Amino acid sequence: MRPVFRPDPALQVGAYQTYAWAAPRDTRIKSVCEEVGCLAWLHGWTSTFDESTELGRRQADYVRHRAGRTFRERRTEAGLTVFEFESGQRCFANHETRPAVWWVRGGDWRQDRGLIRRHVNGRDWVEDFAEHQDRVARQIERG
Repeated sequence: MRPVFRPDPALQVGAYQTYAWAAPRDTRIKSVCEEVGCLAWLHGWTSTFDESTELGRRQADYVRHRAGRTFRERRTEAGLTVFEFESGQRCFANHETRPAVWWVRGGDWRQDRGLIRRHVNGRDWVEDFAEHQDRVARQIERG
């Protein structure tokens, strides 16, 4: 493994912040469609059932009476039942993701100065990081 290249820092340890994230191995959590970028949630989807079979009748009955989703129903010329589901609602898949932790710590690789904040999602962490970079850029411009 190649050694990590770290240029000599220009400032003291306390002038730096470290942005990091981690995801535990072998851990999965149940997630909602929106969090995982589910295409069915984003665009809607169709489900087609053959109600001439027992399985098809049970599936169609579930959609009509217990699924709790918004849909339009139609029949094809072949006698199949098609359910068209609108976007923005939970699909029928069981989604899983790996949990992640996003944090900002004081200091750099030379010394950890402790936790500044822990973000609840990656979007907030990225926004925090971008704002920090902007502050640094403005300080450099001022001299």
